[in-house]
Amino acid sequence: MQVQDASRSRNTPSPARFRKWVRASASGPTEVTVRVVGAAEGRRLNLAYRGKDYATNVLTFAYEDGLGDIVLCHSAIAREAREQGKPLEAHYAHLTVHGMLHLRGYDHERSGEASRMERAEVRILKGLGHPNPYLA
Repeated sequence: MQVQDASRSRNTPSPARFRKWVRASASGPTEVTVRVVGAAEGRRLNLAYRGKDYATNVLTFAYEDGLGDIVLCHSAIAREAREQGKPLEAHYAHLTVHGMLHLRGYDHERSGEASRMERAEVRILKGLGHPNPYLA
């Protein structure tokens, strides 16, 4: 696992934290790069890959089983944490787990899939000592 911090923020979690979150949500051998970006890069990637012209909190690029990239946009995550009254680290943990579940094939396009993914997120986050992100 590799962590890249291109955000220029002093408030991003340590690489050790990201490794812990990735390991907790992996289901086998995993090769993943977690990249923390600023708003400009987050916006460019979201526009290029999803056709949406704004910086989103997390993008996941799955290449094959257990191999992929997770891009986390610090400014979007920090803003959401403030708006939702959540600790920044807990929100980072949630979105890292969320990205890892996408790498494992989880999705949230349909109601049943979303419920299954949310249950997995809550279970993994609880094991990491974080509260249910959907109750905050």
